[in-house]
Amino acid sequence: MSAPAKGRLLVIEGLDGSGKATQAKLLAQALTEAGQKVREITFPNYESDSSALVRMYLGGAFGSHPDDVNAYAASTFFAVDRYAGYKQEWGAYYEAGGLMVMDRYTTSNAVHQASKLPEDQREAFFHWLFDLEYQRMGLPSPDQVIWLDMPTHLAVANLRRREAVTHTQADIHEEDNNYLTACAQAAAQAAQLYGWKRISCVNDQGQLRGVEAIHEEIMQLILE
Repeated sequence: MSAPAKGRLLVIEGLDGSGKATQAKLLAQALTEAGQKVREITFPNYESDSSALVRMYLGGAFGSHPDDVNAYAASTFFAVDRYAGYKQEWGAYYEAGGLMVMDRYTTSNAVHQASKLPEDQREAFFHWLFDLEYQRMGLPSPDQVIWLDMPTHLAVANLRRREAVTHTQADIHEEDNNYLTACAQAAAQAAQLYGWKRISCVNDQGQLRGVEAIHEEIMQLILE
C-alpha cells in the first residue's frame, strides 16, 4: 500500500502590524467556501505550554531588547512550539493530505531572528534554520510563502493603534522600531533567496491598500 499523500502548507508572513492574521483568516474562509477542507494555524501558540519560552522571551524575561537573546537561541524557542503543535494538533491532518493556512511559520524566525545578524551572515542563518526545522526536526516545509510587504512606519502605526484599542502592551519585538526596520530588510533578503511571493500593502502613491484588494491578490497567487 502506498503512503498517503502529504498535504499542502500555505504561509502568510509579514511584519507585526501588517495584517497577517486578517489575511490568513480571509484565505482560509475563501478556500473553505470553495469546497476545500482547511485548517488555519497561528504561531506562536500562546495557549500551549510549548510556548512558555517564547512568552518569557517576548515578555522581556531574558532581556528587554531583542538582541539580548541571540538569533540561534531565540529560534529554538519558536521551533519547539511549532514541533509540539505539529505532534499534538495538526501533523496527522497534514500527513493525511490536509490543506494548511499558517499565520506565521518557520519563516517568521527567518525574518525576526536574522534581523539580529549582519547582512552577510543572514544567508548562513537561513540555511541553519531551515535545516533545523525541516530536516532535523522533521517539520514540513511550506509549499508557498506570501510576504505582506508593508512599509515599517505604517506597520508601526498599526501596532500602536491596536495597542490603544485593545489596551495591550507591546512585546519586545513590537516596541522596537529599529528592530522592525531590520526585520523588513531581512525579510526582503529571504524573499529573494527563497522565492517568497511579495504582495505590496501600499499602492503607487504609498497609501495603504484595502484589505479586500490584498486578499484578492493572495487568492490569485494561490489559484495560479
